[in-house]
This record gives sequence, structure tokens and C-alpha cells, in this order.
Amino acid sequence: MKTAVLALALAACAWPQGLNPSALLKLPTDTWPTYNGDYSGRRYSPLKQINASNAGYLTLAWAFQPRSVAIKSTPLLINGILYLTVPDRVWAVDARTGREVWHYHYESAGGDHIGHRGVAMWGNWLYFTTPDAHLVCLNARDGSVRWTIELADWKLGYFSTMAPLVVRNHIIVGVSGDVTDIPGYLESVDPETGSLQWRWYTEPKPGQPGSESWPQGTDAITHGGGMTWMTGTYDPQLNLLYWGTGNPNPVLAGDIRKGDNLYTCSIVALHPDTGKLAWYFQPSPHDTHDWDAVQTPVLLDASYQGRPRKLLAQASRNGYFFLLDRTDGQHLLTSRFIETNWAKGIDSRGRPIPNPEKEPRPDGTLVEPGSDGATNWMSPSFSPETGLFYVVARRVFSIFYYTATGKPEGWAGRDRNLYSDSTLRAIDYRTGQIRWNHELGPGESVAGILSTAGGLLFTGDSQGNLLVLDARTGKTLWHASAGGNMVSSPMTYELDGRQYVVEGVQGVLYAWALPESLSQAK
Repeated sequence: MKTAVLALALAACAWPQGLNPSALLKLPTDTWPTYNGDYSGRRYSPLKQINASNAGYLTLAWAFQPRSVAIKSTPLLINGILYLTVPDRVWAVDARTGREVWHYHYESAGGDHIGHRGVAMWGNWLYFTTPDAHLVCLNARDGSVRWTIELADWKLGYFSTMAPLVVRNHIIVGVSGDVTDIPGYLESVDPETGSLQWRWYTEPKPGQPGSESWPQGTDAITHGGGMTWMTGTYDPQLNLLYWGTGNPNPVLAGDIRKGDNLYTCSIVALHPDTGKLAWYFQPSPHDTHDWDAVQTPVLLDASYQGRPRKLLAQASRNGYFFLLDRTDGQHLLTSRFIETNWAKGIDSRGRPIPNPEKEPRPDGTLVEPGSDGATNWMSPSFSPETGLFYVVARRVFSIFYYTATGKPEGWAGRDRNLYSDSTLRAIDYRTGQIRWNHELGPGESVAGILSTAGGLLFTGDSQGNLLVLDARTGKTLWHASAGGNMVSSPMTYELDGRQYVVEGVQGVLYAWALPESLSQAK
């Protein structure tokens, strides 16, 4: 069911032209055309009207309250309109005033409403995934439905939370789910018709490369996992997609799925026109701690060891920072970005070596990080000006225990995560060393990060404060309490000579800007 509430003044106007996919090749200023802002995943903006000299004057420009659940999505900004989502709804909002333009409500048949990341746009069409694992194509002008397709059967345990990625004439979309016998996959659909162009499974079929990393033979236990529930990145020059994949299943019962369990907990490079695998790197081989490797594969064109390289960096859920050559997946660097106790060292391929003493067991074992991870889905950022990679990290523990059920697949459980505190770490990508650290307070923080050419970082702490930090030092330049924790990733844009920073806090979308007298000053 769709509910469209058009603002009368805007409905009377001619709707602006939609998004040309070529806009995704540019560093945005008056647009934010994809989940991460551009294809690189850096969450960096060249805007600098708001900078270290005036950040203390930030003021609230407007607030939009959609009367819904917590906002985990990052809005798109196209031609002065913001497109915002929660699990079963999409809003179009005037980016200058925060006024609602239209609202779409999807009646989900089932699935998981855990959260939602946002929409993709191609031409005048929006693409929206649903809790019951469908993909909906909407008219960006009024929210009317063009078509709906099923990505997977929600009754099997699938759902979808991710923001699709547009690559030329491909809508790249993934699935979520954490059930033992359902496989993960990534697929491409035609933006005009929704027809399937290709599908790549994260678990190889018998006889395919990588299948030897799973139990073999007729007695092999059914297995699944490797979900593709976060938005990946893309290099137009190499014409390669980069995607992180989720954990294997059964989640903690590793003894019945011996092997590396490819291509779960991996970073993969795929050809966007065919879905064929180009290379892979596995941050957590044979994962037994629920450490998805779906964290953003951030693309850097930067110097490494004295020469320019096309790099890929990921701060992974297992507590390690990885640097790869994205042309071929060559490992360059592995370092810890938070305290961990589960690995004995690093192997010749750059992968942490698990300590058998930290595997789940009947009497339990204390592991750091816990199952929620040293980081998770909150967006990192990279500033080409500072050369620093920024990530929100958590000191979190879990007691992992294994309980036999008498069934062939066994069963594993764990207690709740035990949080200590959260911190923002600035990592030198060349060495993996922590340049500075900004404590975010006790408990869990799930705020994403935005960096800008104004020398700033925008994020939130675990106490409900929105923060502006100096990107070079981590010093707090401005903060404001917004009445709840920030559970989304901030974005920025400039319209009519005024820079806005938009952040979702619980169920409210806030837009911050300088007073007009300062933003218009030359």
C-alpha cells in the first residue's frame, strides 16, 4: 500500500530531472547520490563552508520527525530533495526546509524490521529493499510504485535492509538472514524491468573453486550464511565491485563445518557485468564468533611505500584493520585497531590466526571483541587531506558457549554482549598505527562518521551528543545533545550557498548549518 502526501506548493511545480548515473563518478557537493556519497565509500565531502574556525556557531536549520522507528539510513540528496527510509517506509523531504513532499508505506508480509540503510536512484526511479526481501521501484516524483520483485523467500528466513548500489545499468542488491541452511548472494537486476541479470552466491556449489573449504560428501551438514547486507563500493576505472560478506552458519558450531568456509567473512571483488569473482580476501577464516566482514571496503588512491597504489581498506568487525591492493587483492598490511584476545598472530596471507582456547565451549570462554564486533555497520570515513582512516570502535566482550542438542548440526549459544566503552580511532593507513583516539563514553556507540575538506569529522557519542571533531587531532569543536543516540551516518550537501549536515537521531532527522549571516559571508 502506498500513501503519497504531496506538498501542494511543490506538486504544482515541474519536477526536476532525476539522477544521471554519471553523477556517481563525481565527488558530490550539491548532491549525495548514493549511500556512501560516492563510489569510494570514503564518506568524505569537499565542502568546507563549515570548518574549524566556525563550527562552534552551528545551529539547527530544521528537523523532520517521520513518526516512526529509529532512523538508521543515510538519505540521498538529488535536486534539492532528500530521500529517507526506515524498514517499510520512504519519505521525500525538501532539503531546504525539512518539509515532507511524499510518503510511501510498504505493507510487508513478514521478515525482519531490524533496520534499513536507504535507497538507490537511477534516472527518475528509486530502488528500495523491504523486510520481506522484495525490491520496490518507485517514481521519485510522487512515490508511486513502478514494479516490485521478490529477491528471496522471507519464509525461509531472508530479509533485506541494505541500500542498493547503481552501476551503469545495474542495480546491485543483497540479502540478509541468519538461518543455518540458507545461502547468501549478491545479484544485479535491470533498472527498467527488475529482471535478473546475474546472481553470485557467497557459498560455492560443489566442484566450484572454494567449495573444498566446506565439509564434503553425502554426510556433510547443510550450511549457509555469507549474507551481503551492507552496501559495497565500486572502482569505475578497474570496473570492479567490492563487497563484504557475512558470517557462516551454523554461527558458532564450527566443528561441523571445518575449513575456511569461503566466501563467508570475506571481501570480494566482482565484475559488475557478469557477477564473476575476480579475487577475494578473508579477514576471518572459519569464523566462530559471528564476525561479519560486511564493513565498508573503502577505496583509496594514495601512496604506499613510496609509490601510488589503488588501495582498499577495511576496519573489520573482528578488531583488525586490513589494507589491500584492490587491483588483485594482494595483502599489504594487517594491524589491530582495538584490543583483542582471540588471535595468536598473523599468517603469511595477512589473516589473524585464531587461538583454539577462544573457541566456544560448554563452560564458556571470554572473547574480545564480542559478537557485536569491535565495529559493525556504522560507516567509517577516510580523509585524503589527513591520510587518516576513521572508525568508531567498541570495547566489547562476549562469553561464547556451545551446547549439544542431540541433533546432527548441534547448537551454540552465547550470553549478551558486555560493553565497556566506545572510542573513535584515527588510523594511519600506511602503517596501521593509531594517530589519535577520541573516547565516546561508556557503553555502545553506533554512530557513523563523515569527514570534510573543512578539516572536520561529524559523528555522535554513546551519551546522545552530536559531535564535530578536528580531523587532525580529534579535539571537540562543537557538540549538541539531540535527545537520543545517533544510530545513522551523517551526510552533507550545499544548496543556495549554504552547507547543511544531516544526521538521524533516534526517530528524528536533524539538519545543521551556520547562521545565514555566516554562511553567506564571503
